[in-house]
Amino acid sequence: MRKRCIISRCFNMYTKKGVIGLAKGLRKVKSAYPLVVAILPDVPEEHREMLRSQGCIVKEIEPIYPPANQIEFAMAYYVINYSKLRIWNFEEYSKMVYLDADIQVYENIDHLLDTPDGYFYAVMDCFCEKTWSHTPQFQIGYCQQCPDKVTWPAEMGSPPPLYFNAGMFVYEPNKETYEDLLETLQITPPTPFAEQDFLNMFFNKVYKPIPLVYNLVLAMLWRHPENVELEKVKVVHYCAAGSKPWRYTGLEANMDREDIKMLVKKWWDVYDDESLDFNGEDGVAGEDAFSKPSILASMPEPAVSYIPAPSAA
Repeated sequence: MRKRCIISRCFNMYTKKGVIGLAKGLRKVKSAYPLVVAILPDVPEEHREMLRSQGCIVKEIEPIYPPANQIEFAMAYYVINYSKLRIWNFEEYSKMVYLDADIQVYENIDHLLDTPDGYFYAVMDCFCEKTWSHTPQFQIGYCQQCPDKVTWPAEMGSPPPLYFNAGMFVYEPNKETYEDLLETLQITPPTPFAEQDFLNMFFNKVYKPIPLVYNLVLAMLWRHPENVELEKVKVVHYCAAGSKPWRYTGLEANMDREDIKMLVKKWWDVYDDESLDFNGEDGVAGEDAFSKPSILASMPEPAVSYIPAPSAA
């Protein structure tokens, strides 16, 4: 029987702290599944051992780069993220929940592994920040988070397909999909958001949106507060400039907000809690780790409410 798990990545020294915090957060919410961490070859053994000491299953992957003559079209610091495609080759697992290292889980999300097979599940992104200034959505003022506020101009045809944030998603490892991803990458010119744009293009036809409680991108707090019920959020994504707890100064734009301060403190409360350190009694660590039955495995339908996609998606 193939196993299930939650997966993250540690591609540099800065993400190590985030992954350790995530491992402790998953223990706090009593996740039944192991945390697999994909690392690049240059991650030092010291950092690997720190991850293992927190019960993580460490799996080394080779980096992936798009064709050398094309990478100037992508933001340089996102190019290494193409290496994330390697996780589709982890065929020993039947389904995985991917979480970036700057994410923390505050409520159990094991039930996401019970979603129907054959789809790619993720939370819709927002186009209102200046990082999206290269897109027609930003230039028009259109955002899929509030499509009725500024409607898509009829003269521009159908609205663009729904676009997800790739910091969190539910997927199924598959050798054929993995090979197709790598082949398609070689003929797809990189765009500013690198692997996120690529994954949106590749999985467009099988993408199923899930509620933003599973991936609260912090910009939603000031861009679309009407869509956020903070007390119900299960997963927080510290991806806004200046928001990573281990680098937080409060000086960057929007970082002096009380809700941001609260969420940063919440992350540190988990990270600093020594009672959440792995002690070997919480489950089996390493390659022999077996996933336990999900808490919703016996339910006929997954406890996820889907946002219907428009016909243009």
